[in-house]
Amino acid sequence: MDYLWAPWRIDYVAGEKPEGCILCQKLQQESDESNYILYRGEHNFIILNTFPYNSGHLMVVPYNHVGRLVDLSPAQIAEMMQLTQVCIQVLRKALNVDGINLGMNIGAAAGAGIDDHVHMHIVPRWQGDTNYMTVMAQTRVVPQSLSETAQQLRPLIVQAAQEYQHNLTPQQHPGKGH
Repeated sequence: MDYLWAPWRIDYVAGEKPEGCILCQKLQQESDESNYILYRGEHNFIILNTFPYNSGHLMVVPYNHVGRLVDLSPAQIAEMMQLTQVCIQVLRKALNVDGINLGMNIGAAAGAGIDDHVHMHIVPRWQGDTNYMTVMAQTRVVPQSLSETAQQLRPLIVQAAQEYQHNLTPQQHPGKGH
């Protein structure tokens, strides 16, 4: 069995949390570049995780502030999955990833750092990305800054998301043709 150890995240997990939902706060600030928001869709947005497991760790987040997946509408869920596909496509192209972990931690007991606003994690993986630094020194080597990653991925995500939406037929587009 393989484990993805992330001991450097304990400061975030066990640390003091700001008042309110950090994801909603970032949306309201309308400063997408400094908040690492890479794309705003109709129901969801794509943001870089500021406490990443790896470079390019993305999240697809609904605008609707809910803690349970079942509280999202079919259109919100459909777009979340479509934007997840866009993220996978861009990470493969831009970062030459060997694999991708997808997941949601729903509820604090499941490991959710933000347990009242459901979101999808897209974590790029490479062969050997857990190395001696992580294992021995409990230090993660993240080879690219968040701002550099955002600058690299933002135009690709915007382009891929627009192409994806353009290629949907009316029957496939969430909220249209029903």
